[in-house]
Amino acid sequence: MQLRSDNFQHGKAIPSKNAFGKPGDPVALSDNENPHLAWKDAPAGTRSFVLTCIDTDVPSKPDDVNKPGRSVPADLPRVEFAHWLMANIPVECVELGEGACSEGITARGKQQPFGPPGSVQGVNDYTGWFAGDAEMGGTYLGYDGPCPPWNDTLVHHYHFRVYALDTEKLALKPGFTLAELRAAMSGHVLAEAAITGTYSINPHAVA
Repeated sequence: MQLRSDNFQHGKAIPSKNAFGKPGDPVALSDNENPHLAWKDAPAGTRSFVLTCIDTDVPSKPDDVNKPGRSVPADLPRVEFAHWLMANIPVECVELGEGACSEGITARGKQQPFGPPGSVQGVNDYTGWFAGDAEMGGTYLGYDGPCPPWNDTLVHHYHFRVYALDTEKLALKPGFTLAELRAAMSGHVLAEAAITGTYSINPHAVA
């Protein structure tokens, strides 16, 4: 399988319009449009697709995150952060337009994000990030783009993956988690394709 985007090349920077946050004073909200994605060469027997976007460079400890006068060290252990989880994408769908599933930021999270007919979307990790925030706290479904800590010294990597499955439907309800998705997919993946984009709000961050 092959996966591509008209918005960024593999290993290159994701445009700020596809991000949740962008450089500001020190950070500002961005356009939050999902990037264009297209895939091809799924194997025979494919009956549906799964799409994920995972940031693998999220600080494992929040001690220094977004704190003036401090920076997040590049050698701090990193963890995953889910930005987009979509399952039961019909086999006829092999392309998603820019902004087709997310356009703008929805405070407290999108509850019914747009997707291909029959698809179901999971919860992203902004749900936990904004927990307890009076203005932004809520359940975030669908795509919400990059917004790494503005003082992180490490450039973040966002891994978009499409999986070809041998089943038409996974038994998942809206708001499923990454762990639930991985468990449901187990034993059903025929092939996968990936494209990785980078993003940083800190102009001094290193790859």
